[in-house]
Amino acid sequence: MAESAILHLLITLAMLLFAAKLLASLMRKIGQPVVLGEIIAGIIISPFALGGIPVFDGQPLVVLDETVLQIGEIAAIVILFVAGMNTTPREFMRLGAPSFTVGALGVIAPFFVGYFVFVALGVAVLPAIIVATALTATSIAISVQVLNELGRLQSREGRLILGAAVADDVLGIAVLSVVLTMVNTGEVSADIGNVVFLLLQVLGIYAAILVASVYVVPRFLNSRLWKPHGSAEAAATAACFAISGAAAAAGLSPIVGAFAAGMAVTASKVFHKIREFAEKLEIVFAPLFFAIIGAQVDLRGVNQEVMVLAGVVIAIAVVTKLAGCGLPSMLFLKNRNKAMKVGIGMISRGEVGLIVAAAGASAGVLSGNLYTTVVIMVAVSTIITPVWLKIAYRKDPPEPAAAVEQQAK
Repeated sequence: MAESAILHLLITLAMLLFAAKLLASLMRKIGQPVVLGEIIAGIIISPFALGGIPVFDGQPLVVLDETVLQIGEIAAIVILFVAGMNTTPREFMRLGAPSFTVGALGVIAPFFVGYFVFVALGVAVLPAIIVATALTATSIAISVQVLNELGRLQSREGRLILGAAVADDVLGIAVLSVVLTMVNTGEVSADIGNVVFLLLQVLGIYAAILVASVYVVPRFLNSRLWKPHGSAEAAATAACFAISGAAAAAGLSPIVGAFAAGMAVTASKVFHKIREFAEKLEIVFAPLFFAIIGAQVDLRGVNQEVMVLAGVVIAIAVVTKLAGCGLPSMLFLKNRNKAMKVGIGMISRGEVGLIVAAAGASAGVLSGNLYTTVVIMVAVSTIITPVWLKIAYRKDPPEPAAAVEQQAK
């Protein structure tokens, strides 16, 4: 049985990775973002499509069990670890107020608009809150990958998207914690004091993890213990996993811990060596992550009511991020074109939206139609963001990347 399970896992990963790279190459040839091809590959190879062909004693060829999803989480950790290396702690602090403002409004706007619209449509309070929560969290990894592909990750708007997405994710996790408590108890809490306390608690925990990482990681990596070949790279990876684990243990998403670890690495003497190593890891883990995200999309439950609801929720998902993140970005960037790109870069939703929908469905709070609606919203927002970002940058002149040495100062 164990050998059969390992074989099934290996075939699943092989097919997802192969299909992701194949579709990524096709997208590059036709001038589209490679991440789009990787997501579409996951949708095609998913157990709800071609991967559903029964092969293993009646089981589908491609399986999305807990192990595969955990590998997807590790892949997201690698992506955010690399992304963190594009921002020094000093730059992050400089972007602190803008990032928090844009990220906070990027959570507040979709949550309240989504809630009131769905209540107006006759949806009960708790299901409306769950849908609204699914609208909040930006998928950092998708925007990071597209900006990196376009060579814009170190632009002013690129750094703001990255910082705002991290703040958005932290706040989104705080909202998710409150909502999951409501789902588990079946009660809607009206105690604003408790909600505010939880939000401040989550922000305080993340600040502590960030400060501790920036203080400890460089000193840890600069030790003479890591002289042998590959030791520094292994130590940095261990530090990344440890900090990601600490974030998870504190109730945060592991990926915000990975981002903190990557940012802390920039202050070490072995930064260039570790960055080169981590980017090689990303070559495999990034397409695998996006393929796994795509493979979770099940469109078999689509009907007329779902299509109408999906149209509404997709419109809310797009407009609230464009307005909630794009408008405040104009105050900080002093450029409407760049601010628009921030709004576009924050549109994509990801695993948090799926987690919220799955929790609501498993608790019997979210109906089948509402669950499918949220899944479609996640899929569509994930697909349109890379395409839209590339179109937005198409007319811009190439912008030289800042030298890493200048960033480390």
